[in-house]
Amino acid sequence: MENIFYNANHSPIGAYASFTLGFPGSSGGPGMERTGPADTNVYIGVERREGGSYESLPFFKGGEDEGKRYDVEKKDKEEQTGYFDKIQAVEITRDFRVCSDTWMAGDLTFTLYNQVESVPNPQESQTDGNEEQMKITILPAVIGELTIDNRGCKRTRRAFFGFDEVEARYGMRRFISSEMKGAGQGGAFAVFSNSPCNAAVGFCPECILSEDDRDNWEFNLGKTALLIFDVPADTKVTFPLAVCFYHGAQATYGIETKYYYTNYFSKIEEVAAFALEKFDVIKSRCLAANERFNRSDFTEEQRFMLWHAIKSYYNSSQFLINGDGEPVWVINEGEFRMMNTMDLTVDQLFFEMKMNPWTVKNELDFYLHHYSYEDQCGLTFCHDMGVANIFTREGKSSYEKCGLTDCFSYMSHEQLVNWLCCALVYIRQSGDLQWGEERKGIIIKCFESMLNRDHPVPEKRNGVMSIDSTKTKGGAEITTYDSLDVSLGQARNNIYLAGKCWAAYIGLEEYFAAGGEEKLAVQAAGQAAGCAETIADHLNENGYIPAVMDEDNDSRIIPAIEGLVFPYVLGRKDVLKEDGKYGRYIKALKKHFVTIMESGICLFEDGGWKLSSTSGNSWLSKIYLCEFVAAAILGFDREIYMKDADKAHVRWLTHPEHSYWCWSDQIVNGIISASKYYPRGVTSILWMEG
Repeated sequence: MENIFYNANHSPIGAYASFTLGFPGSSGGPGMERTGPADTNVYIGVERREGGSYESLPFFKGGEDEGKRYDVEKKDKEEQTGYFDKIQAVEITRDFRVCSDTWMAGDLTFTLYNQVESVPNPQESQTDGNEEQMKITILPAVIGELTIDNRGCKRTRRAFFGFDEVEARYGMRRFISSEMKGAGQGGAFAVFSNSPCNAAVGFCPECILSEDDRDNWEFNLGKTALLIFDVPADTKVTFPLAVCFYHGAQATYGIETKYYYTNYFSKIEEVAAFALEKFDVIKSRCLAANERFNRSDFTEEQRFMLWHAIKSYYNSSQFLINGDGEPVWVINEGEFRMMNTMDLTVDQLFFEMKMNPWTVKNELDFYLHHYSYEDQCGLTFCHDMGVANIFTREGKSSYEKCGLTDCFSYMSHEQLVNWLCCALVYIRQSGDLQWGEERKGIIIKCFESMLNRDHPVPEKRNGVMSIDSTKTKGGAEITTYDSLDVSLGQARNNIYLAGKCWAAYIGLEEYFAAGGEEKLAVQAAGQAAGCAETIADHLNENGYIPAVMDEDNDSRIIPAIEGLVFPYVLGRKDVLKEDGKYGRYIKALKKHFVTIMESGICLFEDGGWKLSSTSGNSWLSKIYLCEFVAAAILGFDREIYMKDADKAHVRWLTHPEHSYWCWSDQIVNGIISASKYYPRGVTSILWMEG
């Protein structure tokens, strides 16, 4: 990477927490349930070999004397230059992987490890062994190692790791027991070690490290908490660390839940003890996952973007349990914090089906029972379940408003199609035929609702949405691309949404045929054929399909090809062939793609992909998905169409001024601009298939 100083999430699974690190200054630290990084100082450093002064990785602001709040007439100290300094950027290297992040500078090496593991299904019979696996997997902690190479030095040196106050609610504290020591804030965030060390609280790291009497490390007014390690002369020592999180009270309102990990841990000290006990197990799992999520044929850029996106996904993950003992899986929408946004769920589907398919069923059923509704066309689904730990009332999202034609309008048709695509993929890939049979009546209702949104009169149907929901009250439905222009934002007659409709009909045909519903299977096949022909018919003499059909729109969009992913993951590769039943449609999409992939149309000047010819707002999650479709399904050469583009995409994510936001989705003209701190980039897991 041209710039190694970008923030990344290091998150437990399902704890909605992150120890964020990587962007210079006061830009990271431990946080829970946040819209962005914790913005506190992080101190990771060591005493210089000559003694008497310290240097630390550059993740702090410094220069503040917090003691002046108490002694208002206190004179400013003369700056003690050279006593506590930032390690210079040129001296630092970074090894970034999906489950580890290592910083190296001189004698210091610091690594954080975050798990990427399948979460066991909590509703299956749990043996003692399975319970142990659950406890390890959803442990609300990330582990770390601080290594100091003191070989060749004839004196003991001091090393440290800690952070400043994150929020004002609770003070900083020391945790002391015979087995371990810790330093952190209240009972929510702390770092622990079972190596010989000391815990200290003070006004600043310099204040702590310069204390002559260690009794003063118990000073509780300060906002800095450190673990301090002594490294004997002429040794190299690695200190194990556990960065722990805990939220034991009620987690959500509207529907009352707690974090699932509270079944196993009653306070942060118990989290720490278990993390340190299982340290070697967790580390070995992380190293194994580093290999599992690597492929020799990946480019450096693919590896980086996949790993970075997975880390951000887990930052937004929230594994809960309700009052009836039922599990609730929630993926929060990054900086926006909307809960299980359906148009994210459908894109995160591929990752969740790979890791823990039960979470997909959990989301689908929760939508069905709490966040579905009927309009003039029939059954459909809400945009989301709530926002910022508040579940909305049943049948209502936090997002959708009536009377609008753009952002915040209803997504009735798209969410219907999204729920169907998720359900069909879940049934096909999980083999859970019992759930598929139990939901047959619902799936038939969804199919009927789709037909009515095409047109209530069968003879006038062409496979494409043309009817806006009455929920809009005179407005117009939109798509997941809500902040783009009409080219991708309008739902009616949009070729992006039409492509997903075609995919849903393909899946429904197979589902109905397998379930003995031959009449419905024939009807679904007819809708798929009509949809494909309608789109192919709009391929114009200039070699592209206008983004919105029959409405004087001349925008060109890459996501015209997006819907092809669903037949692929449903095992229907037969419908994706140029010489197959839908060959004319496939050929039209290939022609469209070749035509628009030109600089100034659907390529930015830096070579990055531009989803719409008429908008500078491009979404990386959708780029990753469309890259997979273009390469693995349509057969386009990655060397030609993706390799240089991905270099641009990495530059977007590692921009030296904007990479504070970890993995982010909406990039406007090369700059991270919205959908920050976001989970949706796990569409890149599809690259593991191609």
